[in-house]
Amino acid sequence: MNTWPEDEDMNAKAETLNTDIPQYMRSLGERARAAARETGRADSGMKDAALRAIAAAIEAAADNLKAENQKDLAAGNDRGLDSALLDRLELNDERIALMAEGLREIALLPDPVGSISEMNYRPSGIQVGRMRVPLGVIGIIYESRPNVTADAAGLCLKSGNAAILRGGSEAIHSNQAISRCIHQGLSEAGMPADAVQVVETTDRAAVGELVRMQDYVDVIVPRGGKGLIERISAESTIAVIKHLHGVCHTYIDDMADIDKAIKVAVNAKTQRYGTCNTMETLLVAKDIAAQVLPELVTQYRDAGVELRGCELTRTIVDDINAAAEADWDEEYLAPILAIRTVADMDAAMDHIARHGSSHTDVIITESLTRAQRFLHEVDSSSVMVNASSRF
Repeated sequence: MNTWPEDEDMNAKAETLNTDIPQYMRSLGERARAAARETGRADSGMKDAALRAIAAAIEAAADNLKAENQKDLAAGNDRGLDSALLDRLELNDERIALMAEGLREIALLPDPVGSISEMNYRPSGIQVGRMRVPLGVIGIIYESRPNVTADAAGLCLKSGNAAILRGGSEAIHSNQAISRCIHQGLSEAGMPADAVQVVETTDRAAVGELVRMQDYVDVIVPRGGKGLIERISAESTIAVIKHLHGVCHTYIDDMADIDKAIKVAVNAKTQRYGTCNTMETLLVAKDIAAQVLPELVTQYRDAGVELRGCELTRTIVDDINAAAEADWDEEYLAPILAIRTVADMDAAMDHIARHGSSHTDVIITESLTRAQRFLHEVDSSSVMVNASSRF
């Protein structure tokens, strides 16, 4: 049976932490740097055992995780967080199970550390290649979603890195509960607990310290809203791996399978509203719009999605709010969808190039030639064919 510290003990600890943030963060950095050496030389079996042990600890602690999460949800309600943010914050049985499943899936992946590629002989006879090695210590700063704590820990461990994780203050109880599961799993596998450290203070000064600890941290990865990304990019003295926001598109081509297009487009918007790869703008080729839009609009309305359309879209389907120019650049993270009817795929790609955020963009088509063009010409981190952006 797991035992957990009382709230009073946690509050007292937090008060102590808040008295000297720079010293506290340096301590995390020193311990992470020492742990990084051990983590970097850990073999695949040890790392995978730790991942499986963490997954088991999370499953065993499900009731406690939900109880701690309820404290965060109650505080979020009191602070007036909107429904999308509360959805991102919530931990339920399904999401806890997915955290554990995700860790086990990471354990099944090939170990990236030490893999060698592109070995070639130079004219001088020297053989040169590339070997993948850990980065060292990764600082990850994120908002709202407590499942990121487990995901980030798992990916850092698999790649042989130590991690300092700073979640949002709105998820402090949830993140600390997940942290205890991580430390339990690390201990059971014989790995250093300091390989993954979750910042235990909600003081925003901790973020400012973390992004300037170049003696201890090798790279910063911010995950969250545009404001967070911009702040970290501006303040960090450490290399930052970043994205901005997720203005994601689905384009339904005039050579799409209509039934497939409807299923994919509905899932891309309604599966979950508060995530960065949720579709925010639907683009539809004008030659197929009259066939696909009426059924799509019906399903979106049934799901409670507010629709905002261009002028041509509003002539095809009644009772859609007019889209403003700003709607094409908006990451709603809410049950709101912008719809634009476009001439063809070139017009769709022009729209994506102008208004997209290079995150995730989708084409639905049965034309291999068009699919290949879309893949080659759309400059986004994830470009998909006949799959939901939520995939």
